Parts: sequence; C-alpha cells; structure tokens
Amino acid sequence: MSLRAVLGWREVKFFDNREDLVMLRSLMSLKNYRLEARDGEIGSVNDIYFDDERWTVRYLVVNTDVWLPGGNVLIPMAAVGGTPDWVKKHIPVELTKEQVKASPAVSTHKPVSREEETKLNVYYGYPSYWTAFGPAPAMIQPLKEPTTKSNEASRRDSHLRSLNEVTGYYIKAKDKTFGHVEDLIVDDEKWALRYMVIDTKNWIPAKEVLIAPSWASEIKWDEKMVSVDLTEEQLKASPEYRPSDPINREQEERLYDYYGRPRYWEQDHVAGAGPIF
Repeated sequence: MSLRAVLGWREVKFFDNREDLVMLRSLMSLKNYRLEARDGEIGSVNDIYFDDERWTVRYLVVNTDVWLPGGNVLIPMAAVGGTPDWVKKHIPVELTKEQVKASPAVSTHKPVSREEETKLNVYYGYPSYWTAFGPAPAMIQPLKEPTTKSNEASRRDSHLRSLNEVTGYYIKAKDKTFGHVEDLIVDDEKWALRYMVIDTKNWIPAKEVLIAPSWASEIKWDEKMVSVDLTEEQLKASPEYRPSDPINREQEERLYDYYGRPRYWEQDHVAGAGPIF
C-alpha cells in the first residue's frame, strides 16, 4: 500500500524552519475519524467548527449514535490528548464516556451561541479561548439559564463556523465570481487553518489553488461568498495545488511571494490568524 493511500489523499506534509516534520491536513479528510475516550469509543467526526477571528479549529462535532442515541456532541479541541493515530484514523480525547454523556446539550442545527460555548467549557473545566486568560473553573459561579433574547443575540454574535457550511462557498475576485471552496487545510500542530482550497471547475483546464484565509478581503456568511482582492488572471496563474504532491517550505515561499504576502511562519502573532468579520 502506498504512503498516499495510508495517509489519505488530501494529507500533505512539509518541513518547517526547525526541520521538524509538520503535517498540513485536509479538514475534510478528518471526517469519520473515530474519537477514543479513556474508556472507549464515543463516535465519529461528522463536522468541524472553527472560529473566524483566529482561524483555528475549536470543536469536533461527533456523532455518538454508536452508543448514545440522540445525535451530535461538541468536543473541545482542548480535550484532544496527544497525537491522533493517522493510520487507524483515531483521535484520543482526555475524557470519559460518562463525561460526554452528561455534557451540556448543544444544538448543531443552528449557530452555537457564546452562552452555549461558555457552559460547555465551564463543564469540562477549560478556559475560554476568546479571552486572553480564562478564569479558573473553581472560581466560576454556576451560570443562569440564558433568556431566549440573550441566547439569540449571542448566536448572532457567534464567530464559530462549520466546515460543512463553508465548503461550497463561492469565490469572488475583483472582476468575476467563479469557483468555490472545496476544502480547508490545517496544520496539526496548532490546528490553525492555513489555506482554503479553491476548486476552479469552470476554468479550462480546471485546477485547484490555495489562498490563505487572511487574504480574503471580505466574507459574506449570509451570502456564502468569499471575496478576494485579486483578479481572475492572478488566480489562474497561481501555483497549482495538487493534493497528492508533498508541499515543502520552498513551495509555500513561492506561493506567498507570488501573491506578495507576508509569510505566516515569520509572523509574531498567532499563526493562522485572519481578519475579523
């Protein structure tokens, strides 16, 4: 069996400046990975939530029907313990099945509110990722049940986005709307989103290209549209993305130099951070 078959067709490796092996992985390829709690399997990934301020994966949406009927639960990325088994497609989490069973219910059929996130993180004892320093769980007073009004307002202010939702968004260049978001690429060290994979099926010949989330000039979530301050010709001439080919730092440098953008690995701020919409 080839390495490509073992790792999955959209998993791409590259070497960073420290000469450590780092992996860039397709978020779509992580769907159906099984989550292993301390005392057994809790289900499989069927969606992934990231925040659109830091462009970082925050939660795995896990279907628990194999042992807990009722749909999906949110597992914070803070619960992931150690390195996933990329061959067996297992992700270990530092939780028990009973903890997951008793966790606050969160609807995945509508935007997750900040109130729901707070309750979930308090329950598991994790600090809130949107604050610089999360309060110690023991110091947090029990949360009151939010009112319908405050909860709905919190949903509107949510910065969580779904992988399933974003794939399929249209791409709007300066002079034309074309193509769509096919996938998101993440590094498995910081779980930071590095690239959007843009499928250009309406071009002849068609190809896939990469753009960093921070290069988007605007994202209209309600219109499912990503605008970029680039022309169609610029994108057509962009280095082609081939999921089967390894990406090294030299290739990334070529991509960033082509667009004249600062390199994320040389930035002092949190890698993968993007614009706030």
